[in-house]
Amino acid sequence: MCQALSLCIYIFLFNIITNLASYPYLCYIINGDDMEIKIYNTFSNRLIGLMFIKNKINYGVCFPKCKSIHTFFMRQNIDVVATDKNNQIIKIYKNVKPYHFVFAPNNTYYIYELPYNTSNIEKIIKETQF
Repeated sequence: MCQALSLCIYIFLFNIITNLASYPYLCYIINGDDMEIKIYNTFSNRLIGLMFIKNKINYGVCFPKCKSIHTFFMRQNIDVVATDKNNQIIKIYKNVKPYHFVFAPNNTYYIYELPYNTSNIEKIIKETQF
């Protein structure tokens, strides 16, 4: 009984580690005129997000069905945008520093993490179609 339980735990942890190692390849990519937006809709993508990235971020990340994010283990500031189901901007959070939480309004459906000081946020969000 104990061996069967430890085998199940081992298989579970192996699946998580395997998914985490391949997280960049488990997303849809929307190419806009100005910026690439990656749609993170798997557990491992959503867990990692933009954490641990050393180089300057040059793409955006979209989290569907999300109302809050954190910036723990991030190494740079980001801009965060909350939109509804129709991709209408509800709120923009500029210059979110590492190790902070962002709680979006109740009617939020998508949250976008964008590079710090993105100048044309409205245009990028408007061009993103699902």
